[in-house]
Amino acid sequence: MTTQRKSPSRRVAFGAAFALLLSGVSPAYAQDNGEDDAGGVNIPQDMQIFGTNDPNVRRAAVRVNGEIITGTDIDRRLALVLAANTQPMSAEEKERLRLQVLRNLIDETLEIQEAKAQKIEIDPAEIDQTYARVAAQNFGQNTQAMDAYLARIGSSPASLKRQIQGELAWQRLLRRNVQPYVNVSEEEVNELLQRLQASRGTSEYRIGEIYLAATPDNKAAVFQNARQIVEQLGQGGSFVAYARQFSQASTAAVGGDLGWVRLAQLPPELASVARDMQRGQLVGPVEVPGGFSILYLIDKRQVLMADPREALLSLKQISIAFPEGTSTADAQKKAAAFAEGVKQMKGCGDVDAAADAMGAKVVTNDDIRARDLPPQLQQIMLQLQIGQTTPPFGSAKKGVSVLMLCGRDEAQNTDGPSFDQLMSQLEDDRVNKRAQRYLRDLRRDAVIDYN
Repeated sequence: MTTQRKSPSRRVAFGAAFALLLSGVSPAYAQDNGEDDAGGVNIPQDMQIFGTNDPNVRRAAVRVNGEIITGTDIDRRLALVLAANTQPMSAEEKERLRLQVLRNLIDETLEIQEAKAQKIEIDPAEIDQTYARVAAQNFGQNTQAMDAYLARIGSSPASLKRQIQGELAWQRLLRRNVQPYVNVSEEEVNELLQRLQASRGTSEYRIGEIYLAATPDNKAAVFQNARQIVEQLGQGGSFVAYARQFSQASTAAVGGDLGWVRLAQLPPELASVARDMQRGQLVGPVEVPGGFSILYLIDKRQVLMADPREALLSLKQISIAFPEGTSTADAQKKAAAFAEGVKQMKGCGDVDAAADAMGAKVVTNDDIRARDLPPQLQQIMLQLQIGQTTPPFGSAKKGVSVLMLCGRDEAQNTDGPSFDQLMSQLEDDRVNKRAQRYLRDLRRDAVIDYN
């Protein structure tokens, strides 16, 4: 891959959907000791098991250099992926995802083992701190509430903490064994800066990518896995969650976010696809050298040009609530009367008194970035003049509102990334390529026994 990727050395970034990364499935039956000898017990070839398996019994699914990954480990990690889906998943789809989760757990185990072999230990207190930060920042709750959530979806705190440990261990391993040997010259950075200035006004894309590596032997199977992921994402699955769990690029730690890239920075196969994508569009799987990619266009802008959506707005929101049980017809009448009343307002200075006479509430919002508004309102707000309002919006249940524009600070042109930022981006790309080779070597040398 020649894509510019986030550095694996950066601190682990946990997106809002991080809880949905967790995973787990029904336990797989396997022997703990891996022996075929039944110890003289007469077991029929066509045996049938009566009763249910105890999910608390941990049985080996695979041994990675002697370290066991149990069916329960797989189930709990898969539960995180399943929680990211809003649509039911067939048994066949679950089994395909389960196999992918197992591959990820094998890689994670190899990374942790290699870090330990290099005398790199992750302090449990640091893992706990990261776990607590996830709970506080992304769940708005304490760790006890997050523990309960994980148990409710069929996962566990231990499964998530193991994933955190693997990410931290791999990042530190790369910082020690890969990054010191990656060099980018000042001439390369200056040349890139010149090309960037020459490309002023051209399009720049913020892309999310899920990259699945493939070989000639497993190409067909990987392609089918990628298609299943695309289908699940199309049904409401979290791109961030799937990227963190399944992407084999280092950007998995940041939900697959490649950051802002120009088409020239992408492999030709991806550049030709990204050129015609619209914001929010999902495309893939796209075959690239070494595997397949699934792309999601997060945003788009012009290189080194001001983005109107970066304007800071000063707004007043005028709202009325509807009594409980209001019908849609009555709501429409009240909304029409409300809209007529808003039209009589004489700018932002008249809002409070006019709203009070109408029985409406006013909330002032300063320094609201236009891009942070819902897409339906962004373009409307950018076309308003001071003192003008949006059309009424809302619902029969929640009432109706308008936004009045009271001030706007236009976005300014940017000089683009600095020398140091570009230097970091080039280093990131090279570290990522070496990290992929590093992990391939670990897989090749590993002793892996499946039960």
